[in-house]
Amino acid sequence: QVQLVESGGGLVQAGGSLRLSCAASGDTMCISAMTWYRQAPGKEREWVAQISSGGSTYYTDSVKGRFTISRDLGKNTVYLQMNSLKPEDTAVYYCNAGCGLLSTGTYQYEYWGQGTQVTVSS
Repeated sequence: QVQLVESGGGLVQAGGSLRLSCAASGDTMCISAMTWYRQAPGKEREWVAQISSGGSTYYTDSVKGRFTISRDLGKNTVYLQMNSLKPEDTAVYYCNAGCGLLSTGTYQYEYWGQGTQVTVSS
């Protein structure tokens, strides 16, 4: 199993920056990809950014050019650097670890962090 602990959320003004962290522990060798999701009030959870075990990165269109996902393998930690923040970025952000990539594009196992609140003021 994998445990995920998130940190870095908070209140920031529009145009500002935050860096979210997701520290993984346990059976971290199983992880194929780490993904950041977010869910705003009244909206469905959406995929934000992903980094694969090989280091490839992917972003949803609304954050391209503003957010950067990265990793520190020595610390088993994934980061989400969030720049040029907008009020519409306000949401609870969740870290997800996928273990054992399947041919369907899904995973044998998935693990979630507790979520961290990001609030961007006008």
